[in-house]
Amino acid sequence: MPQTIQKLLSNLPSVDCLLKQIDSIYSHGLAKEATQQVLTQIRQEVLSGTRTVLETENEIIIRIEKQLKENQFSLRRVINATGTVIHTNLGRSSLSQQVQQQVAETSFHYSNLEFDLATGKRGSRYSHLVSIVKKLTQAEDVLVVNNNAAAVLLALSTLTQNKEVLVSRGELVEIGGAFRIPDVITSSGGTIVEVGTTNKTHLTDYERAMTEETGAILKVHTSNYRIVGFTETPDLNQLAKLAHSQKLPLINDLGSGLFLDMRPFGLPYEPTIKEVLEQGCDVVTFSGDKLLGGPQAGIIVGKKEYIEKMKKNQLLRALRIDKLTLSALEATFSLYLDEKEALTAIPTLQMIGLSEQECLAKAEYLAGMLKDVPNLTVKIEKDHSKIGGGSYPEHLLPTMTVSLMSKKYSADHLQEKLRVAGTPIISRIKNDSNLLDVRTIDETEFPMIQKSLMEIFE
Repeated sequence: MPQTIQKLLSNLPSVDCLLKQIDSIYSHGLAKEATQQVLTQIRQEVLSGTRTVLETENEIIIRIEKQLKENQFSLRRVINATGTVIHTNLGRSSLSQQVQQQVAETSFHYSNLEFDLATGKRGSRYSHLVSIVKKLTQAEDVLVVNNNAAAVLLALSTLTQNKEVLVSRGELVEIGGAFRIPDVITSSGGTIVEVGTTNKTHLTDYERAMTEETGAILKVHTSNYRIVGFTETPDLNQLAKLAHSQKLPLINDLGSGLFLDMRPFGLPYEPTIKEVLEQGCDVVTFSGDKLLGGPQAGIIVGKKEYIEKMKKNQLLRALRIDKLTLSALEATFSLYLDEKEALTAIPTLQMIGLSEQECLAKAEYLAGMLKDVPNLTVKIEKDHSKIGGGSYPEHLLPTMTVSLMSKKYSADHLQEKLRVAGTPIISRIKNDSNLLDVRTIDETEFPMIQKSLMEIFE
């Protein structure tokens, strides 16, 4: 080996020396792996003769940090600039700071997940939610599984196995990802009995469909679409009386899981969990990560006699949630004890509640931070946000956006640049410009957007 090559290789800084200079935001394992990769690359360059002069340590550190960005975790934080509040592809609801604190406190240590502190004996993980859910909904009991489809599956599997399930033809919906209510019913071992028509279902339709084989009446709230015009459906009080007269449970798949009246924010009426229970529903299922604003979960509330049966179903073991989800869910529920706190502390509700004027103030602030980015035209434009997650599909929220246009990059090319930024920024394109909808961007993310655009246009 030529002496110059030996000298270059011997002068390479050590892994430990370089690790001391790398930003501490990266884990030791990731930093060490990236450092070794870069040093291997440099050795290969020296041995092949393509490198005759070593880089400085600072230049090597820059290469390592670039390699670290390429080695990042697959699941990463992104900035949601689309304006869709409950964005399924971007993780649906963001969690509140209070939830973060509670999860950190309970999940990074041992906890009483299935341990009764009063008796010193084994307890139930589901007991931690009973007290607070009773306060919020007046339900007798609660059970939680990993999503709402699982909640419906568990309820039907327990209560209607080998029995008929009465459901209105207009409620046989697809709930997302090609999962359909008819398929969930048949997977649970039940038999679908369609009643009524797509647009009109009467109480007598349910009465005529009842037989000795009927196991339950299933009500599915069509939150992700609307049938308007010549329509009719019996109210829940009537349906509950009919079910109870035959000693059958009324199961209500409410889907989005609303706890507060959103009409003050200009949204149409949607029934809350408490309201449908008061109207006689025996079992109600809903999602944790939609309008509730919590973690992904399927929540079952209602009569204790029915939920106790579900707890004994062997399927529950496969569907149960872990301590992180349980901790985040309890913390989210606790915020609803004070309605004002819920509206400000739960990001989903806070974003939905933003007025057009508040969005304008945010847009002006962000646009002001971007005015000095070279080769970029920045404008403020009116537009509309979506709630998303299958909630309020026909209702748009007036919003303000920061529009980005450049002669240097096409709209598609700039969108791609934003998407591969250090913290990916997900925009939407309209009229050949990238729109950043400030409704779904936290102000703490504005400096990240500014930094990324400065780097894109440097």
